Amino acid sequence: MNEPVGYAAAHAAWQMALAATLHCLTGCAIGEILGMAIGTLIDLDDTPRIVLSVALAVLFGYALAARRVMKAGLTLGQATRVALAAETVSITVMVSVENVVLVLIPGAVSAGLGSPLFWLSLGSALIVAFIVTLPVNRWLIAHGRGHAYTPHHH
Repeated sequence: MNEPVGYAAAHAAWQMALAATLHCLTGCAIGEILGMAIGTLIDLDDTPRIVLSVALAVLFGYALAARRVMKAGLTLGQATRVALAAETVSITVMVSVENVVLVLIPGAVSAGLGSPLFWLSLGSALIVAFIVTLPVNRWLIAHGRGHAYTPHHH
């Protein structure tokens, strides 16, 4: 059976969106987990802990994106500009959704690192953020933005 015209392009766009969202999730998860862990260890209140986690999630999200395109021979400045252009919407959506979910789960942010509530809440927040961000990245790619901005740099 022949595939409908455009099926391959749509499939490729979803695959690119999946890759973009996984890249975003990786950077954001590293930053969020590190921020929550550091915030817990130094006994920050919930709001500063969230701010630290968001800052590190954004930093790691952009750093991983810049690292990826630097492999194509771009300078740090060029890679930073590409990462900012390509990843800002994805990272913003991912981090926003993730932290809204965490705040909505009673006690999740202030739960200790040894608490199953902490890890289950953080894992759940990351999953929800991934599900919400995936179609956002697909839309961006369909409109020549986001991760679609970087394929020639891979």
